[in-house]
Amino acid sequence: MKFTEYTVHTTTEGSELVADIMWRYTNYGVAISDIKDVIALQSNKVMYWDYIDGELLNGQSDVLVKAFVPLGETTKILPQIRADLEELQKNSAGFLNLGTLETSRREVEGDDWIEIWKKHFRPIHLGNIVVCPEWIEYDKQPWEQVVKLDSNMAFGTGEHETTAMCVKLLQEYLTPESVCIDVGCGSGILGISAVKLGAKFAYLTDIDYIAVESAKHNAQNNGVEQKVIVAHSNLLDDANIKGDIILANITAEILVGLAPSIPKNLKKGGTLILSGIIESRLNMVLEAFRAQNLTLDKKTEEGEWIALAFKS
Repeated sequence: MKFTEYTVHTTTEGSELVADIMWRYTNYGVAISDIKDVIALQSNKVMYWDYIDGELLNGQSDVLVKAFVPLGETTKILPQIRADLEELQKNSAGFLNLGTLETSRREVEGDDWIEIWKKHFRPIHLGNIVVCPEWIEYDKQPWEQVVKLDSNMAFGTGEHETTAMCVKLLQEYLTPESVCIDVGCGSGILGISAVKLGAKFAYLTDIDYIAVESAKHNAQNNGVEQKVIVAHSNLLDDANIKGDIILANITAEILVGLAPSIPKNLKKGGTLILSGIIESRLNMVLEAFRAQNLTLDKKTEEGEWIALAFKS
């Protein structure tokens, strides 16, 4: 089977948003190539390359996001991706640098892109959590918990700073009695991580059907389906669901819209963890949640992104 490899040039901060758009139109793979990941791996001693081309380290500024689309669907799908990219650029103007969003395409054989895609993934270490593609055999340490995500790794893999910060903050506030709510669960990585770390139960919700199916599959694949409920809905519409910890890794504008709904779902003394915030939107988010009588307990930053932990 032949595919079109469709490449978009963007930035580190824009890469996951671009990838999310691409996942709307293909089930055959999306890959992010960011030279900053190579540099981080080298400095953190997580993985080693025998040789790295100096020109690569000094010269690449773009992040490349690649989608693989069946050749017969190219004419229909690529204009739709392009239209969504233009809409994203319009909505992000003035507060998020997406780069050029220039595109290119080439024809590839199925076996070629599978190998290309898999090379982009590796175990990701987030405190005691290690996120792995399901095809990688990882020899874990006694203190580690492995979260396996399937090959359709849409909507959050732990590689992006926003997800990574949520997983790390989760480990600071989680107890064995914690009931966790993940709003906009994507792949399910946050809720699954919570249960793997010892949470009593996790409620996951997303308005995207593909994300819900992905989260259900990943929960089962990790053996935590008995302690996880995944709902195709906005869980914060249900005041009967109460969480000791609520996690929301979404854009700042959506977080602000959710703010009035949070208190009815967060237990007294509970923790709210928010991510997906850039500096220019920080004060807007702080004001919205302080207005709900929530107290900022911690602020963390990675790259261009900020995560916050509030206490009720």
